[in-house]
Amino acid sequence: MNRVTFATDLCKGCGLCVGVCPKKILALDTGTLNKKGYHPAKIVDQASCIACAVCATICPDVVITVEKDV
Repeated sequence: MNRVTFATDLCKGCGLCVGVCPKKILALDTGTLNKKGYHPAKIVDQASCIACAVCATICPDVVITVEKDV
């Protein structure tokens, strides 16, 4: 299974990754605040990820890691 992970303590909750995800499986975690006081991004449906890495490419803080299943 493809896997997306976030360095949540470094995420500033800008939402750029949420907006570009073609599968619409990313969201800001409004129930959590990270160390910086932001709502970090999270993946809501890991199984639907196609590992396109558009989210990681657009992230200005390089907090997203995408691992493609081989």
